[in-house]
Amino acid sequence: MTQTSTPAGDSTTSSVQQAILAGGCFWCTEAVMKDVRGVTAVESGYIGGHIAQPDYRSVCSGTTGHAEAVRVTFDPAQVSYEDLLGLFFATHDPTTLNRQGADMGTQYRSAVFPLNAEQERQTREVIANLEKEQVFDRPIVTSIEPASTFHVAEAYHQDYYARNPGQGYCMAVIAPKVAKLRKYYGDKLRA
Repeated sequence: MTQTSTPAGDSTTSSVQQAILAGGCFWCTEAVMKDVRGVTAVESGYIGGHIAQPDYRSVCSGTTGHAEAVRVTFDPAQVSYEDLLGLFFATHDPTTLNRQGADMGTQYRSAVFPLNAEQERQTREVIANLEKEQVFDRPIVTSIEPASTFHVAEAYHQDYYARNPGQGYCMAVIAPKVAKLRKYYGDKLRA
């Protein structure tokens, strides 16, 4: 049974905050965010669709409107929302519409689901700065979508990379993203 919970509300005064990010396969985004200093939890799940109880099979069909996403809980005293966005944009391709590598469909879209007005403002600002600096060769197509119910994915999707590092997809797709994170953003990771 899929656990369902609603996104956090305005958490700007809280000691922890949350971010919801979709960057293709949630296994990849989860693996990237897990070791970031200040991140206290990462959950894989589904958001942005139109059915009440999505599961992996229905979301993979591409007919539910959901994106595979992660809900990141973090301590803003250790890592900012902007830093999380920077890592997010650096470790997936935000210029391909509804696709990350061989994973195709709206369920693999690049999207940010801000949980309050400040997160939305910061997301728009980060995207505008990346575009202005021409960090990518093509325009960023990452959507900024209203946060709706976040549905926690089935248990076997949680910590997938950590539990299955020798699996083919993990070795070919996730490991290079984690290696890039360690090489270029080691200062943002736990020791």
